[in-house]
Amino acid sequence: MTVPSKVMDNTKASEAAVALKEAGNKCYKDDDNEGALVAYTKAIEASEELNDEKLLATCLKNRAAVYLKYEDFEHVVSDCTRALELVPNDPKTLYRRCQAHEALNQVDSAYTDAREVHRIDPKNAAIEPVLVRLHKAVALKLNELGQTSNKVKNMFEIVFDITKDKEKREKAADNLIVLARERDGANTLFKDGVLPRIAKLMKVEKNIPIRLSMIRTIGELAKKSQEIARAILQECGVPFFLDVVNSENEEVVNASSYILQCVLNTFSHNDIQIGIEEKKKKGRQMTSAERKWTISEEKRRHELIKLNGKELVSIMNVVTFNIVSRTLTGKARDALIELIMNNCKYDQLNWAELCLKMDTYQRLMEVASEMKDFKHESSMDITDRTRCVVGVCLNVMYDQMWDDGRRLQMGEQIDEFIRLKLQDQDSEAHVRAIVAITTLLKNAPELGSGQIGKDGITQIMLTMAQSDDKVQQIVAAEAIIAACAKKKDTISIVSHGVDILKAMYKSKDDQIKVRALVGLCKLSASAGHDASMRPFADGSTEKLGEACRRILINPGKELDMRRWAAEGLSYLTLDAGVKEKLAEDEAAVKSLIGLAKEGNQEAAYGVVTTFVNLTNSFEKQEINPEMLELAKFAKHHIPQEHELDDQDFVDKRIWTLAEWGITSALVAFYKNDSKNIQELIARVLNAVCKFPELRGFVVQQGGSKALACLALEGTDKGKRHAAQGLARVGITQDPAIAFPGNRSVDIIRPICHLLNAEFDGLENFEALMALGNLATLSESCRSRMIKSSEYINAIEGYTFEDHIMIRRAAIQCWSNLCISPLMVQRCEGKNDKVKYCVLLCADDDDTAIIMAAAGSLAMLTSQSNKICKKIFESIQWTECLLNTLANPDYNIVLRGAVILKNMINSSKEVAEKILETQLMECIQAHIFRAKLDEGSYEPDQNLIKVKAIAEETLKVAHDMKVIRTQEESDAIDDIAIDAIRMD
Repeated sequence: MTVPSKVMDNTKASEAAVALKEAGNKCYKDDDNEGALVAYTKAIEASEELNDEKLLATCLKNRAAVYLKYEDFEHVVSDCTRALELVPNDPKTLYRRCQAHEALNQVDSAYTDAREVHRIDPKNAAIEPVLVRLHKAVALKLNELGQTSNKVKNMFEIVFDITKDKEKREKAADNLIVLARERDGANTLFKDGVLPRIAKLMKVEKNIPIRLSMIRTIGELAKKSQEIARAILQECGVPFFLDVVNSENEEVVNASSYILQCVLNTFSHNDIQIGIEEKKKKGRQMTSAERKWTISEEKRRHELIKLNGKELVSIMNVVTFNIVSRTLTGKARDALIELIMNNCKYDQLNWAELCLKMDTYQRLMEVASEMKDFKHESSMDITDRTRCVVGVCLNVMYDQMWDDGRRLQMGEQIDEFIRLKLQDQDSEAHVRAIVAITTLLKNAPELGSGQIGKDGITQIMLTMAQSDDKVQQIVAAEAIIAACAKKKDTISIVSHGVDILKAMYKSKDDQIKVRALVGLCKLSASAGHDASMRPFADGSTEKLGEACRRILINPGKELDMRRWAAEGLSYLTLDAGVKEKLAEDEAAVKSLIGLAKEGNQEAAYGVVTTFVNLTNSFEKQEINPEMLELAKFAKHHIPQEHELDDQDFVDKRIWTLAEWGITSALVAFYKNDSKNIQELIARVLNAVCKFPELRGFVVQQGGSKALACLALEGTDKGKRHAAQGLARVGITQDPAIAFPGNRSVDIIRPICHLLNAEFDGLENFEALMALGNLATLSESCRSRMIKSSEYINAIEGYTFEDHIMIRRAAIQCWSNLCISPLMVQRCEGKNDKVKYCVLLCADDDDTAIIMAAAGSLAMLTSQSNKICKKIFESIQWTECLLNTLANPDYNIVLRGAVILKNMINSSKEVAEKILETQLMECIQAHIFRAKLDEGSYEPDQNLIKVKAIAEETLKVAHDMKVIRTQEESDAIDDIAIDAIRMD
């Protein structure tokens, strides 16, 4: 009888899974936690494939034990919970989860698990003291909850009585937020009826701090559970939040829109999906277990969205309907549009597609067509950033249309809006159409270029520019500026519009004149950095630059005029001659910096882009030499770089700008809504940080804080430049000053992302140097690097790098991490880390590597007797240690002496093994050399330290009776001689 091949395959797979589990068990017994984690994870994946629930539960339980050693308690709870779902009532699994719950301060859950262990295994003596301890903790918590309930009642009496003292009410309102952040406190508040009380109070409360506290309290409650989130909608209603968000106070607006986002997240688990997306962005290959978890979470999300569909659609309808409300403040309108943008992704709430069935796109275009400076009776209130926000929102929504059909639908709705406006005989409707197109051109280029390419649109713009109406001229000028983004559009406008812009420039109205000037600047710069092409006659660019400069440095000019002048310079500075002239003009540069400090975010593009051009920190396209030769052969135009863009000139400009305070201007804009602006800021700051002498200016002017934020959010390229800037600052500046508080821990993640083999070697080197400095700062920094296997594995990987500088930086970083007990625990495992460190002590290529390796061993052996014994695992341990003790550099000798002292202190067995080598003779030689050196004029301080350590080492060895003094040796010899004579 033949056994089916499928059965044989399953048997082999089952044996392989069991073998992986056994390998994990062996690693765990040998204290090789890293090996155990890898083996158990593979065993889990294998058992999932086999659908072997019993084996899967065992492997999960065992992996939880490893996570306990790493103090990764969240993973312990997760693994144990999964194991108990498969094999309920397993006492070991329950006990491990109990330990994790207790460590996470979840004493009620820990007590429940402990009681279950005692019920299943009443003879288990280990659980009894745990039960006693947890019983006391639970009783204490119940007592605290009772006190919390009393506090809540007292706070209610103060907060909700408008006749009480103002300061007491504000303090009590703040305390409500603190309570709402804790799960138990939130449940108490909810049960005691805080929601209807807040809804009632908000109708009459005028005190802004109290209103803000009430809003934030609801926001915290909304995150806790679906029950509370649903109650918030029932008690308050979505219109309540629109009333609350309708404020001129930015804090109130942000807090109110945050509540709606929290409710949406609770109803859809949107926050979990965002977390999944973050994991995917890291580019790390997910394990089978992680993939299955992701699939199950996404399935659960879809079920939850379906269950709460009515509430989710209701919120969406109210938000999208009210974005054109004439009673809404500009800040509230911005907040609602941002809420739409945050929930439009197709793999989240998919509002972008759902809005196709409504008139949302028409409403968004209505906002996009609004003008801030020219009002009429039916105008909406908008801010300086509203058009930018709505344009970015439309761009994001367009990106979420995953097929041509949906994109076509969205395009048709936008076409319909523009068509209806242009069909209207009223000139105001035409103006609004062109304003809307300008908004799209600036913020949603693909949608905007689709409109500008339609027949008659460019002609309408040029006709409006020639009219006598001021509003039409201004709108047309802005549209022409925005339309010059693509070369084909620029050529058309250069041929038809230059004369019109020149005529507008002669206008007596400054608003028209400055926009015409910027239009001319943009057309003049249409050749970009190509020094061989110039659309205008020679000297025209310099004249335009001088015109922009006069407006910029004139303090009497309005802010809006100076902003436009900065934008004009942002185009003109593509020309190297204008760059060089501007970089020598202190008044103009300081005017740009002053413009930034005034905080108008609309000036960000002009100011930041000008600085990008001056520092040449824009993205440069690498030219393949073969393609260049091919282009020459085909007689294609070859762009030429100006001689003033040579690196020496660029470096000089960066130095000048940094000394004049360019960093302070960039810091003023780093919170800009545009990810592209953030990337440009990161590029310029990174260019400044290239020079060690300028990094102090960056830190003093707040650049390190800006870089820390830019490294965590924005475009991938922007985050990379910001991370490199952080690394550069971290190399030469004191990390405690440059990155105070928790910032030093937060920046580790972005800097570690530079440890990528695909990145430039300089980025790898600078990241390792910075991490080495951060490792000396605190145990928090060290544990962040060590606890993440991704980070520590990357650092260790570079210790084998061929490039000597990168290798040295990695070894020095690793050495600084050896202060941490976590690194000691890592090295104690079954691996070759100590062996490799010993071998590095004999590295003849680099003294710095020997010093770092010897320092690592000195720190590790001082903390672990086990590592002292592991040194013998290297066959060449004697020669390697001799290389440290016989080194001409006494810094290295000192480290070698410490290693020897630690080893002899560890045990008599180790000391006796050392005595068999020449190491003790080497130590004695250093004592003799130090005594000779003591009589010199300037004795070597390191040698004096070596002598002290050597003498202490010899004393310990003597006390162990491993070595003897000369007198003791002579006495023993005499006894031996007398014994021979007697024989």
